[in-house]
Amino acid sequence: QFQLVESGGGLVQPGGSLRLSCAALGFSFGDYAIGWFRQAPGKGREGIACISPSGGLTSYADSVKGRFTISRDNVKSMVYLQMNNLKSEDTAVYYCAARGTSGNVCYVRAGEYDYWGQGTQVTVTV
Repeated sequence: QFQLVESGGGLVQPGGSLRLSCAALGFSFGDYAIGWFRQAPGKGREGIACISPSGGLTSYADSVKGRFTISRDNVKSMVYLQMNNLKSEDTAVYYCAARGTSGNVCYVRAGEYDYWGQGTQVTVTV
């Protein structure tokens, strides 16, 4: 059964850090590009980072560039999102998503992904 499970969300103060994890179950993880998205209340789903199947290519939204780092461990079937210097505007539900691909590519739009996790809440507040 194809499943993505996010974890690691929580409450953090501005300037703090969190590391989100995305566990992949039931599929050949190394054949899939992974994206991280977020959705704040009243807003659309925003693509913030993606990583190619091999991990050789990553891409970031301008809003998180230099603060967030995406990585993956294909042996453990895990993807991580290290988030540093968090800001109040980073408050959102964070989702990971997967799309099968044979190339060293990843995708930045939500509509390009086939599988989604249930999300994990990140709240940045004093």
